[in-house]
Amino acid sequence: MIDAHEDQATGLRRLFRRAPPLVVALYAAGRERAAVALRTAYRFSARDERVLVLDEAGAGRSLAQTVGVEDNKDLLGVLGERIRLDEIVQRVPGLAGRVPARAAALALPLLDGERREKLCAALDTLHRRTDVVLVHADGDEATDPSPFVFAAPHRLLVAETSRSGALEAYATIKALTAAGAGSLHVAVAGARSREEATAFFASLDALVFAHVGVPLTWLGEIESDDLRAGLASNPVPRQVGMPAFLRRLATPRDARVR
Repeated sequence: MIDAHEDQATGLRRLFRRAPPLVVALYAAGRERAAVALRTAYRFSARDERVLVLDEAGAGRSLAQTVGVEDNKDLLGVLGERIRLDEIVQRVPGLAGRVPARAAALALPLLDGERREKLCAALDTLHRRTDVVLVHADGDEATDPSPFVFAAPHRLLVAETSRSGALEAYATIKALTAAGAGSLHVAVAGARSREEATAFFASLDALVFAHVGVPLTWLGEIESDDLRAGLASNPVPRQVGMPAFLRRLATPRDARVR
């Protein structure tokens, strides 16, 4: 549980760095973003790991329709007296569940210390039940990443091997970099061969380095590579991106609901 005297960034980083679980902010790019994100979640769960999805993507971009559920109870509801945490966790076959978290992600910078502590206590409870937590985020909103995205030790972009996948991946990477979100791991989905997958990544990496100036870390194909092992072998320095997050929290005009 986050101490009332901790600032929001420090408390969330401490919560999300606890191992297990592994916490990853997940972006997907391509014609079927939600389907790609869900396939990525199942790839993490393929090793008998309990995978929970904190879904902060907006309507039409979330996993709700893909997994056949509704966005009727958000994680923010734990701040009330009538909604229990177990009522918010939605059952998804093969996963530990899905938790709608868009309202919580939007409201977190606006909460007072007591409410922030209660919300993070709920997250702590969820973490104790899982091996992997995926924060499913919306690439269209990458210019203003949520506190969850900043606090997660890893950020993973999964790009479909298509023109739209490449364009959306580039736009998301550019936006996250401008927002100060730090380093990114990249995996690809739907490649017809290993050669196509590596060529797609090499082209994206060269484009990003030339126009954005940041290197990407190759994680492989979601259909065949061990994503968790890849993340563990390429740790991301946590100091990257945090100053920008702290500056946003300290500026009243940026503490707004998008």
